[in-house]
Amino acid sequence: MAGASPAMTNGGFRPEELLADVIARLIGDVRHVAVGNASPIPATAALLARERNGNGRPYVSLLQSRKHNFFTDGARELFDCAGQGRIDVFFLSGGQIDGQGNINLVEIGDHGHPKVRFPGSFGSAYLYYVVPKVILFRTEHSRRTLVPKVDFISAPGMSADNVFRPGGPIALVTNRCVFSFANGRFTLQSVHPGHTVDEVIEHTGFDFARPATVPETPAPSAEALRLMRAVVAPQLAEVYPQFAKQVFGVGMPA
Repeated sequence: MAGASPAMTNGGFRPEELLADVIARLIGDVRHVAVGNASPIPATAALLARERNGNGRPYVSLLQSRKHNFFTDGARELFDCAGQGRIDVFFLSGGQIDGQGNINLVEIGDHGHPKVRFPGSFGSAYLYYVVPKVILFRTEHSRRTLVPKVDFISAPGMSADNVFRPGGPIALVTNRCVFSFANGRFTLQSVHPGHTVDEVIEHTGFDFARPATVPETPAPSAEALRLMRAVVAPQLAEVYPQFAKQVFGVGMPA
């Protein structure tokens, strides 16, 4: 069981636990979730979704894991599996995300003389097209990251009507709120405890729709917290030992 953390909120849960619970609910009961590199919170959410469903679903592929990864040929096999329609949920982020769901993983500034270079697109453009449910995720919710228009489109959120596209973004989860995505536009679905709608507006560079009354993001249930701390965290420590130790107080498995 995890120990206490200085990051614990007044509600008795950590911000990372709230975000993982939100994403797990977005995942739902599907067949297969794949999680890329450097994604500890989505990985927590995928494992939580599997434990909470209690039926072995979804199958979870953590690309850096030996225990939770059936791929033997790395990313090439991941792309092949996705192209066959055998991955239902994937996660993407970007140095910039705009109001049309476009993501930027390449650069900021003029293409010939960029101010900032990011790691690169890898397979984001391909996976954005073929995975039915792509959940966007960004822990820095600011006008620097959520922009009116990305400087470079690594992967487009929308495609022309004559382009076959079974996949695309369904939501954007940040450290402040949850947006849904449909018809080329984000809609504010809920605001996390301790944050406000005005704060979201202030720190978001793109326009978005919102209902007259925006609900607060539900806190994780006692059972969800138990599963994350007692069941998921020890599994997570194999791939993300520092995250598991910092958030859950769980060390590497023996």
